[in-house]
Amino acid sequence: MHPLTLLTLATPALSATLTCRSPIRCPLIFDGRVPSTAVPTDFDTANGGGWNPFNPSYVKGNALLWSDIVLLPSVPASRFDAAAGSRAVEVTISDESIFMSQRGFRRAGLQFAADANTGSPGGEGAKTLHFSVRQDAQRPLNLTHEYLNVWHETAAYDANQFNFQTGTIIGQPGLPEDTFKLLDRDDRLVWSTPMATNGSWQNFALTLDFDQNTIQVWYSANDEPLQKSGDIISANLAGEGQYQIGMLKKPTGTDDVVNSGYQESGLDEGQIYGGIFIEDSAGGCVSV
Repeated sequence: MHPLTLLTLATPALSATLTCRSPIRCPLIFDGRVPSTAVPTDFDTANGGGWNPFNPSYVKGNALLWSDIVLLPSVPASRFDAAAGSRAVEVTISDESIFMSQRGFRRAGLQFAADANTGSPGGEGAKTLHFSVRQDAQRPLNLTHEYLNVWHETAAYDANQFNFQTGTIIGQPGLPEDTFKLLDRDDRLVWSTPMATNGSWQNFALTLDFDQNTIQVWYSANDEPLQKSGDIISANLAGEGQYQIGMLKKPTGTDDVVNSGYQESGLDEGQIYGGIFIEDSAGGCVSV
């Protein structure tokens, strides 16, 4: 008999416990979960702290380090963090959150360092992007503005294949501000759900089939298992590119949102994230 078989037979309780605490069941492509031992300065260097998978140079204010941006709040772990012993991370924006010369935006977006602009393993076949969010009552978003929270930008920087957003969408005043919205490449609303403001976790997953050009949304609240939410969505996912997870706050009162418009001063806003990872969904595999 194989030694592993003997170990499994000898320790059924241990085996069951490990299975229960390991809800990720598909091959990991990128793992953005933050270990409990992490400190903000880990985000300032490649593989900082021996774990940091994010690019320390992008996408952030020109004069800022990531340790000026991220917080590690003491909140209960999200569904997929609890299983791994990892913790939440909060992405904040301030008056200094001006990337390059984009003076209209206030933005900070985590990017996986291995998520190349072309040829990325996260942008081929079928992949599922997981993330959980909760709101910080001390750093609330101003929902009269439009926010991009999670998105995938093409390699040519000329479009986003999808935008996971909140707030007031410019040019679409009929959409409620206090919802999370999934918009497609043409800024068409394809899915939405109310934003929880009671400090609870909301769990999301997007199965992106880059071959079939489709998106399947998965959703749950608190520690409930993810479930499919709505039908498969037809979407143009062509163009390769990269994921961003954080915040991009658009200004108001302008037709040139990149370069001008109104942003209030003394800005201190944050979005708490947890359970960030991308898995291979070949054969329909999705961790719930």
